[in-house]
Amino acid sequence: METDFTELKEVALNSCPQSLKCKLAERFINLYGKSSKEIQFFQAPARINIIGEHIDYNGGLVFPAAIDKCIYLAIRLRDDSTINYDDIRFPGRFSFDITENFVYKKENGYCNYLNGIITILKSRGHEFPCGFDALFFSCIPDGGGVSSSSAMECCFTAGLSKVYALGIDSIQNAKIGQETEHRFMNVQCGIMDQFIIAMGRKDHAILLDCATLDYRYVPLKLGDYRFVVMNTNKKRQLSDSKYNERVAECKQGLETLNQQLEKHGIQKLSNPCSATEQHLEILRQALDNQTIYRRLRHCITENRRVNLAVQAMGKEDLVQLGKLMNESHQSLRDDYETTGIELDTLHEQANNVDGCLGARVTGAGFGGCAIALVHKDKCAVLMENVGKVYREKIGYNATFFECTTGNGAGIL
Repeated sequence: METDFTELKEVALNSCPQSLKCKLAERFINLYGKSSKEIQFFQAPARINIIGEHIDYNGGLVFPAAIDKCIYLAIRLRDDSTINYDDIRFPGRFSFDITENFVYKKENGYCNYLNGIITILKSRGHEFPCGFDALFFSCIPDGGGVSSSSAMECCFTAGLSKVYALGIDSIQNAKIGQETEHRFMNVQCGIMDQFIIAMGRKDHAILLDCATLDYRYVPLKLGDYRFVVMNTNKKRQLSDSKYNERVAECKQGLETLNQQLEKHGIQKLSNPCSATEQHLEILRQALDNQTIYRRLRHCITENRRVNLAVQAMGKEDLVQLGKLMNESHQSLRDDYETTGIELDTLHEQANNVDGCLGARVTGAGFGGCAIALVHKDKCAVLMENVGKVYREKIGYNATFFECTTGNGAGIL
């Protein structure tokens, strides 16, 4: 289906929803045949996190934005209980039965996320009286750190909610995606990815308190500057990475800190990001393992950087935002250790380009993507120069794309 993918990607990038729906419907019918039932269409965006990395699951503040790279779903109910999944970019049909009690199976690939969603919805009391046919098409780089899996989860949940009349709102959508990761995929992620993908608004980022889910939209006024996503193309999966290890380290650090606070008659903390510099010093003195200390130091300093970044955006001070992005990357490199030679090369080389205000890893790290804040006239220069050095140093190509903001998951 490579020809189909290339043609559909061009239609999607030209921002023509009606044409895209027509093309998707044509391919859907070629796969599944005609029916009296309606084909319905949904979309969900990828995301970048401007700043606030690895603190969503630590109760911190994050500052993400939905972007204009999306996954699309065409779905139609059936008369029987069969479920069919297929994908235009990675063709191959997977078939199940809606009455199954799904469990994670490696051979089911991306369908594990989808069957996980169904499992969570069933556990919440939702009923599925019939099966469906589903066809996905994605313009999101797979495994690239802009949250392709969360976009698929939110797109699919939005689709199921509509075709089965489940009444799931956007915040519930985000929570269902996170619960699926925890219970079905064994990835102890925070809620940031699903939240921004479900709730995104064009020309805005969201300041989200992950401890309370309090949020507000912040206008994203970049003027002559653009975000460029830089993909390492290093393959990794969150469940196979050190992601869960970092979650456990922060939990251990908080438990140790709270034990010390209790000894001093000081109130315990609910999460690492509520700690202060004074708390951090107490922890440092109590620990033989300074790795745990550095993990919590990142949580505290990164949380502060998010507040400063939002203040900078309020003043349209992009130079300050770029500075904070660089400081964030350095903390993730030195204190949280989630970068590596690939991401560090992108960060360093991007900052060598005239017109780049800052660059940092975005997403879980351990591969994946970085973002750079670059003057629009220097984007092509950055892609060429950084790509050349990266290829020479790492041995394979990085890929790059500019992005603008987009809206959250919903009907196409």
